[in-house]
Amino acid sequence: MKVLVSVKRVVDFNVKVRVKADGSGVETANVKMSMNPFDEIALEEAVRLKEAGVATEIVAVSCGVQACQETLRTALAIGADRAILVESGEELQPLAVAKLLKAICQKEAPQLVILGKQAIDDDSNQTGQMLAALLGWSQATFASKVAMEKEKATVTREVDGGLETISIKLPAIVTTDLRLNEPRYVTLPNIMKAKKKPLETLKPETLGVDVCPRLITLKVVEPPKRKAGVKVADARALVEKLRNEAKVI
Repeated sequence: MKVLVSVKRVVDFNVKVRVKADGSGVETANVKMSMNPFDEIALEEAVRLKEAGVATEIVAVSCGVQACQETLRTALAIGADRAILVESGEELQPLAVAKLLKAICQKEAPQLVILGKQAIDDDSNQTGQMLAALLGWSQATFASKVAMEKEKATVTREVDGGLETISIKLPAIVTTDLRLNEPRYVTLPNIMKAKKKPLETLKPETLGVDVCPRLITLKVVEPPKRKAGVKVADARALVEKLRNEAKVI
């Protein structure tokens, strides 16, 4: 079974995000970038499926600028067999990424596509669902447990009321939640091996996909800074402030 995993290059989760001076977006120049944490979980699950003898090949895919090759090399070091970069300088929005992944799926014919449920930069949580709709495949989102069988997968997913277990037919799309697994650390020998693994570069035009943005970001602003707390002498003073200043009672 071939498994395709989508990985995204994002600002590292340890970095304090700064807004550009002109408010056009988030500052990424000279900022540490890394693989989206949810995509790390997706890749780890694919590697575990291969180690269990369920998957035969893992293909990592990333869409974006040339620097995404670094993210793909990390994916190869974790355990992917080969990688594909769809290189584009455009701002790739969820629908455009879903269309690119659809074209890759039609080219590669995987039985399972695993994605992180969302990227930590835009928190859209849309690409997996859009990809399933475009392909007409089964989907299971927010997966916290995945069990594979011959023609289907049993997925436990996290919902507001607790856990829901569903059975889906292959081929299918699965998006991963935090509790699915804990990604492994990349070892130096695997980093060296990853340099010899194949990495193919494609263009959106080659795949016949229009990636022009459909949404325009008007302005990006930082959240308001939290005001300092105030100590009051007694309960009466607290009630007075809540009534006159906070207007909550």
